[in-house]
Amino acid sequence: MNGSTHDLFAGAAPGAVAADAATDAATDAATEPGPELDRLLRPLFRAAAPGGGVAVVVIRGGERTVACRGHSDRSSERPVRADTRFELGSVTKTFTGLLLAEMAARGEVGYDDPIDRYLPADAAPGYPHERPITLLHLATHTSGLPRLPVGLLPAMAPRWFTSPYATFGPAHLLRALPRTPVRGTPGAQVRYSNLGCGLLGLLLANAAGQRYDDLLEARVCGPLGLVDTSCGPGREDAAGYRRGRRVPSFRLPALPGASALRSTADDMLRYLQAHLALDAVPLPERADAAALRTALGEVRRPRAGRRRGGTRICLGWNHRSVPAAPEAHRPAAESAAELLAESVDDPMGGPVDGPVDDDTRGGASGDTGAVTGTGVGREFADEVVYHAGATRGFTTFVGFSPRAQVGLAVMAGTLPLRSRGFVQNAYDTLRTLVAERRAPGD
Repeated sequence: MNGSTHDLFAGAAPGAVAADAATDAATDAATEPGPELDRLLRPLFRAAAPGGGVAVVVIRGGERTVACRGHSDRSSERPVRADTRFELGSVTKTFTGLLLAEMAARGEVGYDDPIDRYLPADAAPGYPHERPITLLHLATHTSGLPRLPVGLLPAMAPRWFTSPYATFGPAHLLRALPRTPVRGTPGAQVRYSNLGCGLLGLLLANAAGQRYDDLLEARVCGPLGLVDTSCGPGREDAAGYRRGRRVPSFRLPALPGASALRSTADDMLRYLQAHLALDAVPLPERADAAALRTALGEVRRPRAGRRRGGTRICLGWNHRSVPAAPEAHRPAAESAAELLAESVDDPMGGPVDGPVDDDTRGGASGDTGAVTGTGVGREFADEVVYHAGATRGFTTFVGFSPRAQVGLAVMAGTLPLRSRGFVQNAYDTLRTLVAERRAPGD
């Protein structure tokens, strides 16, 4: 592929470590970036907690940049590299949304399929069945399901300071679902739910007769060449840190589709490229490759919207329109609280992969998919599509703009002391990259 890969900060301050070549998708000889990109990315590194390893991926048209800093393991002083794996947290939801779109394109599932179709007869949540919860409701946070499963907190208590979610498995989830309350009419309001997206991953696995991890490898990661993206341990995982202390790897076996994935800067470069241009990542010559190409276009289409703030919900992604005037860089409504709905501390005091409750911030504009002005055309002329995530020791932001051909991924092996500011900084950097790429007069 045409373009170049830059290794940033090769001669930067102590602790700054240049990345290796990014991926096979961008193998040109590395050269020093222009000073403007250097200045733009430095705040992202400063925003991370001191000592944490960070990897940044930037796509600007034909230019690809992978920049790494710090150590993936402080005890061994192992430097972060382009193939160091980070926990993605809620960014996993974008993969689950892509998997749904791929299976829908094959005709294996339908967006409007009721969830009961893929659950045991006695495992459906209790709610009026005049309007069932559908797979689309799960993907767009409009199911009415709570943020976390019923019964999760008691299971967490014995392992609170180690791996609190590790003992809550799929069997626990199926037993908890009939006792799970559903708030309101499915499809009527956006309420962010880790349970909903995690349940979606389980239902897709049931529909295909495979484990979630295996299904994702076969349908998404394998065809896209994401060789180091999976739910389990890999060849070089970064260590996560919180308040300077190393924390165990994040595990939530009941809901892998919500938060379980780990990935590298190399793989996130390919992942972003695939979303920016359908032909950017060559797919295997198979009949089912067309389904994945269709899915890559479907996942960024808004399906539901909030009443306030301008955020729309796609299949696993958040979507905002880019103002026509470059000087209108970030509307006041785009507060850090809104942008960080995907990755904040839970009410129990420990960072968990989920948001504060959305009750006071908005709901769906009518039915899912009934967002005003979301047709192909002007709606997609200017847009940013993004998601953020956090586990107990990692923070991640991934976003892109198809029209501007800009992509950004930031992965930090630490939960920054001010995680809202860290992700807000990443979002602002994405918006700046988009503004710089837009032609005058657009």
